[in-house]
Amino acid sequence: MTPNPTIFTPLLIASLAVFAWGCWKRLSLISLGKPENRFDNIGARVGEMLMYAFGQKRVLAKPFGINHFIIFWSFIILLIANIEFILHGVFPWISLTKLPDGILLPLLLLLDIVSLLALAAVVVAAVRRVISPPYPEARTIEAFFILSLIGLLMLAYFGINAAKISRMQEGALAIAKTWMPVSSVVSGMFAPAAGATVYSISWWAHAFALLAFMCYLPHSKHMHILTAIPNCFFRRLEKPNTLQREDFIIGNTFGVGQVDRYSWKDLLDSFSCTECGRCQKVCPASITGKPLNPRAVIHDIKVNLLENGSLLKKNEKSLIPLIGEQGEGSVSEESIWGCTTCGACMEACPVFIEQMPKILQMRRHLVETDARFPEELLSLFENMEGRSNPWGIAPSERTKWCAQIDVKTFDKNSTEYLLYVGCAGSFDSRNKLVTLALTQLLDKAGISWGILGKDEKCCGDSLRRLGNELVFDKMAKENVQIFKEKGIKKVITQCPHCFTTLKNDYRQYGLELEVIHHSELLRNLIQDGLLKLPYLAAGMGQMVYHDSCYLGRHNDVYEAPREVISLATGQKPHEMRRHHEKSFCCGAGGGRMWMEEHSGDRINLVRVKEALEEKPDTICVSCPYCMTMFEDGLKDVQAGATRVKDIAEVVAEGFRPD
Repeated sequence: MTPNPTIFTPLLIASLAVFAWGCWKRLSLISLGKPENRFDNIGARVGEMLMYAFGQKRVLAKPFGINHFIIFWSFIILLIANIEFILHGVFPWISLTKLPDGILLPLLLLLDIVSLLALAAVVVAAVRRVISPPYPEARTIEAFFILSLIGLLMLAYFGINAAKISRMQEGALAIAKTWMPVSSVVSGMFAPAAGATVYSISWWAHAFALLAFMCYLPHSKHMHILTAIPNCFFRRLEKPNTLQREDFIIGNTFGVGQVDRYSWKDLLDSFSCTECGRCQKVCPASITGKPLNPRAVIHDIKVNLLENGSLLKKNEKSLIPLIGEQGEGSVSEESIWGCTTCGACMEACPVFIEQMPKILQMRRHLVETDARFPEELLSLFENMEGRSNPWGIAPSERTKWCAQIDVKTFDKNSTEYLLYVGCAGSFDSRNKLVTLALTQLLDKAGISWGILGKDEKCCGDSLRRLGNELVFDKMAKENVQIFKEKGIKKVITQCPHCFTTLKNDYRQYGLELEVIHHSELLRNLIQDGLLKLPYLAAGMGQMVYHDSCYLGRHNDVYEAPREVISLATGQKPHEMRRHHEKSFCCGAGGGRMWMEEHSGDRINLVRVKEALEEKPDTICVSCPYCMTMFEDGLKDVQAGATRVKDIAEVVAEGFRPD
């Protein structure tokens, strides 16, 4: 029953060589990426890795997550048995049986039970692939091959132990039945005389499965087994809600138009993708039938790296363009422009792949290096550069919204807060009403605030998300200079896009601000008793709240708007099917506010219909973009009885008797 080391050892050495070569061939390509510091705050990184890689926190958040959790931890625990198997195959005198009974017997029980759980999980995974795959392309020969190898490993493990048990004497047999219950059941399925044959077949089947898995692993998508854990360690500790600045040097190329322009962490991401499909299941573009599929984008980056890597190492020209219509290995321009930057893909990814920033870097290349972008963006870019607002309205018109009220200009000696009105709050007729409601509430609460008036410029959010980094850079520098000259430290915004840009992006320009969204401020003012509502805004009827992507997923502000609604109306808002971190985008983010949807269903209509499932009288928002998208959507579905209100307008209703 002893395996033959003379045969097994050369096979093991060959398999290890194939494994090592495959790993080196792929992982060495990561060095082509640009430098990026992901080694800071080691303690926090270790904690995140333990929570998300070993604890599988995001995996368990999904219905089938427990199945993957079982397979993952089965592999970790069964490493003990597999290492012993390999060592025993080379050095027959090495065996777990030499351990003291106090360690050996519980270990054998653990390995037996875990092997059964792993086998059951593999069967469930295979059946799911047949009946209900996470996405159609998941039903592949490779997936079934890998599952078959894992299943074979488990069956062979039981066969080896069962053969040993079949030859045991009565006393040892009783112990085996207690500590190896599954293997004991298997041993009863064949005659003791067949034990030697069962052992030999099972042992070599286990060896074949183990060595085949080892050889195949680096060349398959299952390489994520090796890279997912370090990818969790190297995740961004802060929210990945902004991009790095560019050095605008003449002759440079900008953004990412070739795969080696990504950072080494971006390239590690491509090898860490488990292709589970969770990102595409939550992507608004993918869900509504657009060409964009975040899973496919990461896959294409990996394929492009594998195909071009050897050439790029020699500083030679790539064979397959990263951006184009060449099929696998290239990302189409339509896909690149389809992203709403909602961040749902990053929120769903169990191994913290950063899909959105990779897409935005390709946008930056198209705009800044190739001057290629949808024609409908031309007027937006010109308006932003010429008049610092999307509509191209004269800057002198910025203060028209406050023509009928007394508004002070910000003065660092007498004003505490700058109210950064934003373009929508200044120029859009519907959102001007929100601005007026907010200013009235600030006055009633006795807040010291002022505006920049004609000196206010667009924050540049849409420009940066659309890849026009040069104009954004110019605009950001001008804004930072104004803020510093005027001594502005505290800022109130009503637009989540202004909120995140001033709070996060402008830090790259040396400006640290205390930025508060009006939902947080109103919540604080009401709770602290500074804003006392004479009435409850009961006239709003049944309310449902929509989470803004840039307020929620990008900045973790979820509860403040809901608390404002509860305090103002006396009841909690209803929730849509998708809410909080799982909320569905309105379709306006990432500059899509200024673009038409030319394929699939309109994202805002999908979200409006979802809101109407709750039969609300009022849809409550906290973002001017969301306001526009919902009002347009309600007109299209002819839901005239339902209205859209900003939370500031809801609170303002508390000062009007019914």
